[in-house]
Order: sequence, then structure tokens, then C-alpha cells
Amino acid sequence: MQALELTDYRATVARMYLADTSLEEFRAERDKLFGTHPQSAIPEDERAAFTGLNYLPRNDEFIVEADVRTASGSIDIDTGGPDGVVHYNRAGVIESPFGELSLWWIEAYGGGLFVPVRDATCGKGAYGGGRYLTDTVKGTFGRGLQILSDTRVRLDFNYLYNPSCAYNDAYLCPLAPPENTITAAIEAGELTYH
Repeated sequence: MQALELTDYRATVARMYLADTSLEEFRAERDKLFGTHPQSAIPEDERAAFTGLNYLPRNDEFIVEADVRTASGSIDIDTGGPDGVVHYNRAGVIESPFGELSLWWIEAYGGGLFVPVRDATCGKGAYGGGRYLTDTVKGTFGRGLQILSDTRVRLDFNYLYNPSCAYNDAYLCPLAPPENTITAAIEAGELTYH
């Protein structure tokens, strides 16, 4: 049953993100999940030949602590798919050394934090539409974005990952809005799939 498979997939993702493992161990588990799980975004006909995702090497330059200031405003992102228009409220602005990033709160049942990022590597090795640092609705807790206090976070851009639409045209995803576009090249995290 598809609903149970998707629930299992999200639970597996949450366990991976919360586990006490290294970046390399995390990536190996993620590759295994993408290559074997029926809810993987990797097209089913490509899974048998799937050998893993493409990543940049760990880069400690892109692990930083940053202040978060209170901000207001909202944005509607049309996914173009069955989710339709998704409403987000700006929960704050992260003052990273690479540029400011809006921290979004999805207005849906249960809510969740969302930090999409489009940087200078997008379209030049990284997925052109941007990558995600966290999307807690999908279970990506505590690696890309760690909450240190109500005004400070730790960002680890080594955990930037592609949205599902980067692997498979059957998926439609919210991409980074203009205020989450930075001019710096974040040379960390996941690269394009193909």
C-alpha cells in the first residue's frame, strides 16, 4: 500500500537524520535508501543500475553558526502538482556568512521548517532549481539546520540535498524563492543526479 510505503520512507529518513553517524555513513545509508526503497525518487527502471548519488567532498568551511533575526511576511509557492499552492510564513532570517536565508514555516497540518537554497553552484554542478538544507515535514531534522537557541542556529551545508524533482520528472517541488538565493558558491552537499 502506497501510503504505508511513504510513511515507512519518511520514518527511515527521520531515523537517518537523527542517528549518531558520520557524514560518510549518512550518505551511504541515503544511497541505500534511494537505491532500494519503493518510494525512492529514483525512477524504478534506473534503480537496478543505481550506484549512489553524487556529492561534493566534506567541506568544513561550510559548517557555520549564524544568528537568526525575527522576520515577518509570507510566500505562496505553486508546486504545479497535487499539493497545489503551498503557503509559508517567514519564521526568521538566518544571517549566514554566505548571505541571508529566509527560514520558512509551512502552513499545513503539523507545520515544519523549510530552508531551500539556491547558490552560485546551482546549474553548474548542483541542481539548477536549488537544494534544501532542511524540510522537517519530510523528516530532515538536525543535520543541515540545528537549532542552538531561539536566535542562533548551526548550518552544515554538507547536508544540502536535491528536491525529488531533481531525480524524476514525475515529482513537482517547491524551489528556492528569490530571498533564498545567494551569490556565494556553496561547494558542499549533493550534486546533480545525472
